[in-house]
Amino acid sequence: MTHHVILGAGPAGVIAVETIRKHAPADTITLIGDEPDAPYSRMAIPYLLIGNIDERGTYLRKSPSHFDDVRITQIKAKVSQVDSRGRTVHLDNGQSLGFDKLLIATGSHPVRPPIAGMDLPGVHPCWTLADARAIAALAKPGARVLQMGAGFIGCIIMEALASRGVKLSVVEMGDRMVPRMMGPVAGGMIRDWCEAKGVQVFTGAKVEAIEQGSEKGVLGKLAAAVGLSSSDGGGALRVRLSNGQTIEADLVISATGVRPAIGYLKDSGITCLQGVLTDACMQTNVPGIYAAGDCAEAFDQVSGKTIVSAIQPNAAEQARVAALNMVGQKTDLKGVTQINVLDTLGLISTSFGNWEGVAGGEHAVLTDTSAGRHLSLQFKDDVLIGCNSVGWTEHVGVMRGLVEGQVRLGEWKDRLLHDPTQLMAAYLACAQGQGLWSGAADARRR
Repeated sequence: MTHHVILGAGPAGVIAVETIRKHAPADTITLIGDEPDAPYSRMAIPYLLIGNIDERGTYLRKSPSHFDDVRITQIKAKVSQVDSRGRTVHLDNGQSLGFDKLLIATGSHPVRPPIAGMDLPGVHPCWTLADARAIAALAKPGARVLQMGAGFIGCIIMEALASRGVKLSVVEMGDRMVPRMMGPVAGGMIRDWCEAKGVQVFTGAKVEAIEQGSEKGVLGKLAAAVGLSSSDGGGALRVRLSNGQTIEADLVISATGVRPAIGYLKDSGITCLQGVLTDACMQTNVPGIYAAGDCAEAFDQVSGKTIVSAIQPNAAEQARVAALNMVGQKTDLKGVTQINVLDTLGLISTSFGNWEGVAGGEHAVLTDTSAGRHLSLQFKDDVLIGCNSVGWTEHVGVMRGLVEGQVRLGEWKDRLLHDPTQLMAAYLACAQGQGLWSGAADARRR
């Protein structure tokens, strides 16, 4: 009987254990997660902060007995070491588990910037349910909130904060918002949109230090107003920026990016670059050890290199492929999706593939600042290899299909260079005829 050990109880880990159980009903499965809560989706945390769901709404499986019902053993502990030679996993609670097959699905962890004051009360990341509880307690209407980071995750958090009626400031060290997803024009348009919605945005600036202020915070003033002692309210924080400004805040949120949570794999013998390097079967360099999700580095056919693509659709598909291979069903990953669709206070932006373009490639750009619309297409030869859009929602499915399908456009490349809005016509003329994307009908509907 095979013992499968899965490290990580997020979406990748849960899909993997259920796939293994479906195809190997007699095998032993152990799911290890390092948080006390039931397995949940981090992507649901903004909806929790908005108030659209409660904590149970974040859970990946709603029945409290779900994992017991399908005979999956859960362990709440943090992995401290993997011994690939001895086929053993060591946990921080003193336990050691032997395994026959191992899946590394420990996801990402927030980057902690080296800033003085990060340990002060009122400074939090927004990554776990525990973080969400702390933020919800402080992000009351009228509270002054400063967020460090305006990347993809930061903008999602910003959306949730704005819905809570706080006075929001955002500091981004890049020269524009969402710098890893958007070019200067698009990033600038998103900034203008946010400022028009009442968010104070600082780009090209860093937080240099966070200090305890002398005045009461908003919560402290509310406490005093209802007769509570001053110790029941929080003190304001003083945040010093590299541009010379100082901002008072009741809550500081760190959203400065994430990186694969793979530090425990040091000296394990498992090859790691940016993430855990895998082959087409999601197997590492060690037979029987696999990786999936935000910590996995897999080959991307569009860019021609291995990448970590930390989005949930990738995690789900990589976990499915890894699990099937773990039970002996040879399956290859078809590709890594480079896709981001972002809603920033009602403004929709997208990024697909090599949105920055490649050396020797051609591009087409169409910008209507007054209408808040921007479209950028990047080509290599006659293939659309990447694109950006802001406020342009008509052809999201078509853009994804053309990029992921690596559709040869022929004469349509020149037509798109002249008029980028002809994406649908190009898709209908080229992609369907070549039969390169199974989502054709879906793209037509978008």
